[in-house]
Amino acid sequence: MGMNWRTAVLGQLEFYWDFHFRPRIEGLTDDEYLWEPVDGCWTLRPDAAGDLVMDEAQPAPEPPPVTTIAWRAAHVGRDVLGIRARAFFGPHDGLEDAGMFDRRLWPEPLPATADGAIAMLDGAYGHWRDAIGALTDEGFEAPLGPKGKPYDQDSMGALLLHLNREVMAHGAEICLLRDLYRAEHGGR
Repeated sequence: MGMNWRTAVLGQLEFYWDFHFRPRIEGLTDDEYLWEPVDGCWTLRPDAAGDLVMDEAQPAPEPPPVTTIAWRAAHVGRDVLGIRARAFFGPHDGLEDAGMFDRRLWPEPLPATADGAIAMLDGAYGHWRDAIGALTDEGFEAPLGPKGKPYDQDSMGALLLHLNREVMAHGAEICLLRDLYRAEHGGR
């Protein structure tokens, strides 16, 4: 019997989320969420209209700036999981042609609080997890198509592996920032 890659990839994400990442963000405070451990951090800041936006630059600076938990949470919840879940699995809300990098697929404001961030992360993860859990083996192996440009010839499975890595890497950074915050603010 051969390995079922779809099940293995989904199992990897579920195990990481359920046993490593999600328990570690429980109890996140607003102070931790927005803490800037060094000058020049990238975070979420209000724009002229008062909506929160992520600090960013094109091209990205080298080395990349240190980011806050707020920035990383928005990146994972909106960019890594949320937009891609909506691009491939809906709802599209009139944006059926939007691809996996199109921020118009994320109409909600970015969260200003830790509780809002956790709710965003849980919602994006749940949507992504449920959608990929419903994929058939053929869907796992199928090319991404136009929504995946410029990676349209890559398989959905390749995207899932990449996004697992993204969630794990950024999740670990969020956890490390919590550890540093606790150390700096007198916690154990």
